[in-house]
Amino acid sequence: MDGTGAGAPVDPNMRAGASPSLNVGAPAPRPFGATYAALDLGTNNCRLLVARPARDGFRIIDAFSRIVRLGEGLSHTRRLGEPAILRTLGALDICRDKMEARGVTRARLIATEACRAALNGPEFVARVMYEIGLDLEIVDRETEALLAAGGCASLADPEAEGIVLFDIGGGSSEIVWLARDTGSSLRQRVRHWASLPLGVVTLSEKFGGFEVSAEIYQRMVDHVTEELQPFIAAAAGEKRCAKFHLLGTSGTVTTIAGIHLGLLRYDRRRVDGIWMDEKDVTAAIATLRAMTYADRVANGCIGHDRADLVLAGCAIFDAIWRAFPAPRVRIADRGLREGLLMQMMGADRVWAPFQGPSK
Repeated sequence: MDGTGAGAPVDPNMRAGASPSLNVGAPAPRPFGATYAALDLGTNNCRLLVARPARDGFRIIDAFSRIVRLGEGLSHTRRLGEPAILRTLGALDICRDKMEARGVTRARLIATEACRAALNGPEFVARVMYEIGLDLEIVDRETEALLAAGGCASLADPEAEGIVLFDIGGGSSEIVWLARDTGSSLRQRVRHWASLPLGVVTLSEKFGGFEVSAEIYQRMVDHVTEELQPFIAAAAGEKRCAKFHLLGTSGTVTTIAGIHLGLLRYDRRRVDGIWMDEKDVTAAIATLRAMTYADRVANGCIGHDRADLVLAGCAIFDAIWRAFPAPRVRIADRGLREGLLMQMMGADRVWAPFQGPSK
């Protein structure tokens, strides 16, 4: 699940915030010296976090992120192409070396929409095991949505009766109606969820991403709005209190936040957890839409690898905000990988439990 993220290494001193956690039985506790790895292979990005438990969460000791575009052309061919596979194998080789160097004792390595949708997805997973020695798990859409929610749910306003949490990916986008934390499990807090069969890669391949006119942009927004209709209908009865807000995780929202802050170079520490109001978001998206492709390439929060994808991400964000008008959105530079780490540590009883999907 990864879109147009700035891809900067995660701050090694970052600690995960408190978050609800997972009921997975009672495995034998592991010592605090155990080292965990979470890998998310999406349509666009290959991303790894390596962490150790800490008294107040966990400490990231290594991270890796690379644009691989595994799902390039998938919407047309229904197959993973060999150039994309080779790029991805190269990134996974680095991830394996990092895990070995850090002495990882427990890992969960997941693949999302590209491998789910590709006819040769299982064949690719087998090739990764044979050539790299990593055991990838293709997860379903519900698992992906719940893990992403678990990874950033701690950023929800505790006074909000409900929020709309969304993750704009490369090949799919997950959206969740999350109820207030009353001590219940994450599964109980998720009132509705949907996985839209579109992301920044698929949308830009369908409509174009290099030069995006006002007409093309509106067509993208309309397309996403149409896909949102079942979720809108499902959530129609949910109450939106005065504290209602959106919570966005993905590279699209962190890029928008970086533009809003005027960052010359992406800085996770300044972005993760900030609040933006509707005026802020509208202005940042307008700035991005006014840029030429060359301007986007030159921008330190976007770069060459994402310059043709970021406006598709803006259109997805725009459609979600129009469907669920809110006075503010909170920006999360955390999500699925953090959810995986919390799930594993909760299962091993070395950190507060995480109530979500287990393995």
